[in-house]
Amino acid sequence: MEPISPLVQAYAERYTTPEGEALRTIAASANSFPSAHMLSGQLQGKFLQFISEIMQPRYILEIGTFVGYSAICLSKGLQHGGKLHTIELRQEESKVAAKNFNLANLQEKIILHTGNALEIIPALTEQWDLVFIDADKTSYIQYYNLVLPKVRKGGVILADNVLFHGKVLEHDILGKSAKAIQAFNEYVYQDESVEKVLLTIRDGLLMIIKK
Repeated sequence: MEPISPLVQAYAERYTTPEGEALRTIAASANSFPSAHMLSGQLQGKFLQFISEIMQPRYILEIGTFVGYSAICLSKGLQHGGKLHTIELRQEESKVAAKNFNLANLQEKIILHTGNALEIIPALTEQWDLVFIDADKTSYIQYYNLVLPKVRKGGVILADNVLFHGKVLEHDILGKSAKAIQAFNEYVYQDESVEKVLLTIRDGLLMIIKK
C-alpha cells in the first residue's frame, strides 16, 4: 500500500516548479539502477531545495547519496564558502554521483565520502545546520544519535521514508526495515530535545528541529 495516491503525487508535481536540465538528466540516468525508486525526484527535491534556501546553511550533511540528486537540491541554499558532505556506501553509486556533481559544476561545494556512514560521521568535525538522513533504515536511530550532538541549536534534521510505503500504518508491521522506521519514529517522538513534524511528502519526511 502506497500512502500517497499516485494521482495526488502527479497533481502535486504538475504544480511544482520543474527541475532543471541537469537534474532531469540525472533522474533519467538513475532509471538504469534497480533501486531507481530511491531517487528523491522533482517534488521532494524542490522541497529540499526550498528548506536549504530558507535556512542558508553553512554546513549540510547527507547520509545516503545514491546518484547525487538530493545533494544537488540541498546545495542550492549553501552560504558562500559553505560545504555539503554526503556519504554513500556503495562504490558504483558513488562513482555516478561524483560524475553528476561535476555535471552540475558543484564539485567545489559537495564533498563525497564513500564507505560506512557509521564510521565516517564521527570523523567529521563540522557543526551541522541541516542533515538529511536517507540511507539504510535499520541504522536510522544510530545515525540520529550520531548527528544530533553535532547539530546546532535551531538546526534541522530531515529523515526520509518515514511512512515506508505505508507499512508503518499496518496493524502488524512486517519486515526489518518497516519495523526499524516505526522504532525510529517512536524514538524521535519521545525525544523532548527536539520539535518534530511528519510531512506526507512522497514516502514521508520527518522534519526535526533541535531546541
